[in-house]
Amino acid sequence: MKRDGALTSIWQDNTEDYITTNTLEDKEYDVVIAGAGITGLTTALALQNAHLSCLVIEANTIGFGTTSGTTAHLNTFFDTGYQQVIKNFGEKNAKLLVKGAKASMAMIKQNITDYKIDCAYENKEGYLFSLNEKQNKELEEIVASAKRLGLPIAFSDNMPFPIPYIKLACIKKQAQFNPVQYSIGLAKAFEEAGGVIVQNSRVTDLEEGETLQIYTSANGVIKAKNIIYATHIPPGKNLLHFRCAPYRSYVLGVKLKDNAYPHALGYDMNDPYHYYRTQFINGEKYLIAGGEDHKTGREENTQACFRRLESYVKSYFPVDRIAFRWSSQYYEPVDGLPYIGNLPGSGKNVYVATGFGGNGMIYGTLSAMIFTDMITSGKSIYQDLFDPSRIKLAAGFFQFIEEGVNVATTLVSSLLPAHKLDELADMAPGEAKVVRYDGHVAAIYKDETHQIHAVDSKCTHMNCTIAWNTVEKSWDCPCHGSRFTCDGVVLNAPAQKDLEMINIEEQINAPAYK
Repeated sequence: MKRDGALTSIWQDNTEDYITTNTLEDKEYDVVIAGAGITGLTTALALQNAHLSCLVIEANTIGFGTTSGTTAHLNTFFDTGYQQVIKNFGEKNAKLLVKGAKASMAMIKQNITDYKIDCAYENKEGYLFSLNEKQNKELEEIVASAKRLGLPIAFSDNMPFPIPYIKLACIKKQAQFNPVQYSIGLAKAFEEAGGVIVQNSRVTDLEEGETLQIYTSANGVIKAKNIIYATHIPPGKNLLHFRCAPYRSYVLGVKLKDNAYPHALGYDMNDPYHYYRTQFINGEKYLIAGGEDHKTGREENTQACFRRLESYVKSYFPVDRIAFRWSSQYYEPVDGLPYIGNLPGSGKNVYVATGFGGNGMIYGTLSAMIFTDMITSGKSIYQDLFDPSRIKLAAGFFQFIEEGVNVATTLVSSLLPAHKLDELADMAPGEAKVVRYDGHVAAIYKDETHQIHAVDSKCTHMNCTIAWNTVEKSWDCPCHGSRFTCDGVVLNAPAQKDLEMINIEEQINAPAYK
């Protein structure tokens, strides 16, 4: 199964690309959903079952994006603790968030039962543990606020992970599953209900009105009453690109020597935190361990992130071998909660879901419930809480925008001068550079066969300078998270256009550079 990077996740190993069955019709659809991850497929199935005609259009293939890169923890607690939600949004809204988390967990379980989806679903207990005195205080606040909201959480002495800790909290009624198998199950159920999925076709433009004109890369213009952007971050240029910060997270699939795989979900309280669980897949057990998160495009050597994570895991677990390595992207919202609802600056029939942080499985499912209610009845009980147009500028909001500008400036100022272009001939296989030459700025990569790949270094979204991702072999934008192949093909939104290719090899071989 193809994905948005060079590494294969544990879920995609030995998994074939999904083959669709239904065909696109020349008609006006009630709803077009852009994106075939958990958000898009769950939404499409729910709306199709509500007797609306739905079309899912996926820029690549099912399993290509973040859903296949997740570690698929299913939680009723979130990266933004309930104590912070109470502070930012009030206790009434925090209780509503708990209600939504529980409803999402129930919806996932109901879908698995109703459609007989074999996705290794298991109920688990989650454990959150502190490693120092400062974290103790935060953990106490988390436990107190969660109890206050009625969640089954309590301090415990039963640590299921071989990691030293000071305080430990157990959260009951959590779960896990195989996200790719679940997504395929949703896709099959959606098509059986009469829905249509189109793969390898990107939404390139939108003409708004009572009837939407949706322009695509492979299927011409599609008409619809509503469109939902379930693309992780909306394409194009929007206010939400300044309210969501892109991050990369790193994951290992580990075989243990003693076969003592923990039967729980685990999270330390470092920043960034580490997370753990066990997965039985293809007849084998694996410890899945993740962490070492950083803002996209800000880490010069992403290979070092894997080395640090591997060293950390080996210091506590008897590692036999590392069977899988992969990374994935998520978007952190500026005020702690995602943006689900009408896309700011667009009409009432244009919707978006983004800013899920590390909780995409639950927030993606909750998005489906919100969209279904909004489209079928005009209102959702969660609508105001997650309103993408809400004005709640957290303390770090303007600093975040300023930081994005500074990133682009710093990268441009560090580009190589033209007289060093001849050094490119000596680039090692697998090496990448951003260089100036002949009045141009190029992003250059030499692959393992010594072939040079060169593209314009400006992201086609907002002209930020891209940075090379050494492990996923992609050009990543540090401003808003757009990602491209070494030849400039769009991997991830918000960019909609490929990078311009540059035939720089001719310049390298020219007499002036010899």
